Amino acid sequence: MATLVSLDALTSKLREIHHLRDAAAVLSWDQETYMPPRSGAIRAEQLATLQTLAHNQFVSTDIESLLTSFLDIETGIILPEQQTSLDEPTHALLRETWRDFSRAKKLPSSFVNELERECSLAQQVWAEARKTNDFQRFLPNLERLVGLKRQEADYLGYTDSPYNALLDTYEPGSTVAQLRPLFAELRTHLIRLLDQIRNSPVQPNTSLLTQSFDTTKQVDFGRLVLKHMGYDFQRGRLDLSAHPFTTSFHPTDVRVTTRVFDADLPSCLFSCIHEGGHGLYEQGLPSKYYGTPLSEAISLGIHESQSRLWENSVGRSKAFWQYFYPKLQEIFPAQLGGVQADEFYFAINRVAPSFIRVEADELTYNLHIMVRFEIELDVIEGRVQVEELPEIWNAKIQEYLGITPPNDAEGVLQDVHWSFGAFGYFPTYTLGNLYAAMLFHQAKKDIPTLEKTIGEGNFLPLKNWLNDQVHQWGRQYSASELIQRVTGQALTPEPFIQDLEEKFGNLYQFSTQPHSQNPS
Repeated sequence: MATLVSLDALTSKLREIHHLRDAAAVLSWDQETYMPPRSGAIRAEQLATLQTLAHNQFVSTDIESLLTSFLDIETGIILPEQQTSLDEPTHALLRETWRDFSRAKKLPSSFVNELERECSLAQQVWAEARKTNDFQRFLPNLERLVGLKRQEADYLGYTDSPYNALLDTYEPGSTVAQLRPLFAELRTHLIRLLDQIRNSPVQPNTSLLTQSFDTTKQVDFGRLVLKHMGYDFQRGRLDLSAHPFTTSFHPTDVRVTTRVFDADLPSCLFSCIHEGGHGLYEQGLPSKYYGTPLSEAISLGIHESQSRLWENSVGRSKAFWQYFYPKLQEIFPAQLGGVQADEFYFAINRVAPSFIRVEADELTYNLHIMVRFEIELDVIEGRVQVEELPEIWNAKIQEYLGITPPNDAEGVLQDVHWSFGAFGYFPTYTLGNLYAAMLFHQAKKDIPTLEKTIGEGNFLPLKNWLNDQVHQWGRQYSASELIQRVTGQALTPEPFIQDLEEKFGNLYQFSTQPHSQNPS
């Protein structure tokens, strides 16, 4: 009985702390969507206060005392007398709560307050700097954030690189030493494929995607696709923001955003699908564990796998457009009425180096990530100075993609991540692509009729499979454990490379190299 009382007291306290964080998340969502432009200073204070309160409550003696009832507070090891009486989910809840507690305990509340305030202010400055193409305007904020993130790494402690401490925030257990060879192998294949595509005499007509498309109709079509995906608008909503994102306050309140341009049809649609994948994950987490790690995503790599699976494996597939292209033609008859389905399919799967990451094709996208990973690693490890970033950025984009950004808005200023201190975040995007390919390959094995149901506009079998295989577990398993559990394999780039070779070999009409896949 004492154990149950202690566990109830712990989960109750965790829910209360989560309420504070959720309130802060609502304010952050509002900041990105509807907040008046002159409200920035007070919003930064509000967010700093809420996050500091949540931090202080989480690292309090109350939480420490409750955890001590179950585990050694120094090591996180469950006490011998508790080992057999606790089930597997409770073990995971305690393990992950202790992980979060031990990390948070290392951060002084004054530091948390300062970092949160600076992130809120920096996001607002970044938005204006990007709009006006003025890196110098953002530079002081970015320099302060880099200093704070280095300080955070020092507080947390690390082995080999301070970047590992930051990476572990987003992808627990991942390290620079693991990423470098993985990315190097992937980069070799990507560059080879990109060269074959560039040299192909067969190229898509992408001008059909840059006609004038009514923006309201675009958003309405994106909303239609989200409904088919199973995104529940009774527990969510779709809004516009400068940078598409998903935020969740509870599985019953999960919000996605998109952005829309008159002469760029794919932008709104694929950001809706992408964020919808994130949204389905959040709506699929178990509400009964709300406030605890068992109702939180495993990692950002697994989170990104959900968005990229829906965006690329589904949204850029022939089966998807078999159902949705006639509907899109009905909405835009003047622009697409005379365009054949195969021509449209080739256009939305075009591969071409481009400046903007979120608009990049599924092949070159990962080269964007590698550029960012290398840059922020050099920044955090002190090999380059922040004021050098525009020049370094342009040089690396030229090296990897063969193009040079015409301005900083399309270069170093394009991503929001550094403005909210998310150093260590970018590698999770490529990890997400690799996880997505592995999961979708397994889904096709487990659901033999999957392609047929997608072609009929029925995504429920896939959504249910993801609910069962990924969403329902929260953080009960690590990313590596989950992917092994679902697919029978450790993380590998093989399925992703295989998909790229098959799709683009067919579209651009070149032969692919023999490529073996690890047995599953």
